[in-house]
Amino acid sequence: MIPQEARKWARPLGVGAMLLLAVAWIASGILTREAPAPAEERAAQPPTVAVATRQAEPVEQILILHGRVEPHMRIQVRAETAGQVAQWHARQGDRVGEGDRLVELRMEDREARRQQAIARLRDAQSERDATAELVERGVAARIELEAREAAVAAARAELETIELDIDNTRIRSPVAGVLNERIAERGHYVGMGERVAEIVDNDPLLGVVHVPQHQVRRVERGQRAHLRFLDGQRAEGEVTFISAVAEPGTRTFRIEVEVPNPDYELSSGVSAGIEIPTRTVDAHKISPAVISLDGQGRVGVKTVDDDDRVVFHPIQVVRTAPDGVWVTGLPETIRLITVGQGFVSDGQVVRPQPVAAGNGPR
Repeated sequence: MIPQEARKWARPLGVGAMLLLAVAWIASGILTREAPAPAEERAAQPPTVAVATRQAEPVEQILILHGRVEPHMRIQVRAETAGQVAQWHARQGDRVGEGDRLVELRMEDREARRQQAIARLRDAQSERDATAELVERGVAARIELEAREAAVAAARAELETIELDIDNTRIRSPVAGVLNERIAERGHYVGMGERVAEIVDNDPLLGVVHVPQHQVRRVERGQRAHLRFLDGQRAEGEVTFISAVAEPGTRTFRIEVEVPNPDYELSSGVSAGIEIPTRTVDAHKISPAVISLDGQGRVGVKTVDDDDRVVFHPIQVVRTAPDGVWVTGLPETIRLITVGQGFVSDGQVVRPQPVAAGNGPR
């Protein structure tokens, strides 16, 4: 039988032994487990980025400008004699040829004056002929014959003047084109030199743009150009004129692109975008999503070099496409960072993860 004093100490001793065993077990685990890596060592692991290998391709560098389309000629037809409009021979909007009659003025007394001039010319010729016979017979002096010859020339000039005035009552188109406006209608009185009609020649058309002074050297006469109208129509032309002097206010140079328009399908006086391919350059096609700015505010993209370091390349956009942009300023072959470029900086070592062609953004 256990004495009562022993039973009194047995319970606390058992609890103490159990605590000692627990402490020993925990201590053995701490001593045998490897120490955790320092925070600096964990942070030194390079970040992972997705990269795609790209090869430069030849691309036409295009100068994109906005301008307007003008007619080849816009002629103001003016009266060469005074008179009242009697009759029109063409309607507004009709196509007319060079020399076609447009409008007639009233004759008034012109025909009567022409008949008078004819009669005076006949009288002068008769008197000259009679004087010539007298000179041959020695009755009249040669000086009298010369006076009669002068009278004939004056009468002939008077007749030609009135006939020209009559002819000027029939106003004709000086060029082929479209009767764009009838300014003086029937019954209107027009004076000499006043406008009667406007003729527009839309073949060829002229695409007119103004090129900034730092880009004008890229354009040459004879270069092909593409016109894009607001309604979706397209046309091709050729650069035919480059101004030798810049506009004083804008410091830009006027350039004209001649566009054939034999069927008059294209209208003038409208806005148009004009694209002029200037040269071929090696460029990369990329997604705008991979473009960023460096610390100096330059626009560019980030690539990975052979040492797996990030390299920032400033770029220049030379052409746009529906699925990306063509840029220059990059090596011929690059490993472009397509994912993660926003979390790495120039010169930083990374772990590049290749992306198969067609995967991820271009």
